[in-house]
Amino acid sequence: MAPKAGGKITREEELLLESFNKNVSTKSSALFYGNAFVVSAIPVWLYWRVHTVDVQAYAIMFIIGTLISTWLLTFAYKNTKHILKHKVAVKREAAVTKEITKKLADEKMSKKEKDERILYKKNEVAEYEATTFSIFYNNSLFLAIVIFASFYVLSGFSPSVNYSLSIGAASGLIALFSTGTKN
Repeated sequence: MAPKAGGKITREEELLLESFNKNVSTKSSALFYGNAFVVSAIPVWLYWRVHTVDVQAYAIMFIIGTLISTWLLTFAYKNTKHILKHKVAVKREAAVTKEITKKLADEKMSKKEKDERILYKKNEVAEYEATTFSIFYNNSLFLAIVIFASFYVLSGFSPSVNYSLSIGAASGLIALFSTGTKN
């Protein structure tokens, strides 16, 4: 598409550019950080109740581990969402187009305006589905790795080493896996 003489971009072009942007909205970012914090704090309960670790004695380690894990999980959420958003948009395009076309059948508007509404709705659906799946997928994988590492791989180590390595390995692997481009 060649640039226009006036240099202004249309609403449709703006929406298209936004769909390729890797940055997430403030709302998504808050959702990601909130979810990541809760999921990162769950292993503290595991170590307190199951491994009988004194929370007060290891409070600094738990806080640092939770904060680092929160940041890495949020990083993974954003990467996974970005990768999935385009795949979801392609898969949902026909259904969204059919739904919006049916809704707008009685309204009189130009083809361009209908296309803009379809594009907007498609991006909205892709954004929502990619966000929820990213959170579900990364949380499931994170907790599975933490439990496996904590109970099987690192069970013979001291609680501080067990916690540090299991949380570090789980959140680090999740962040690493999220940077892949082939699924």
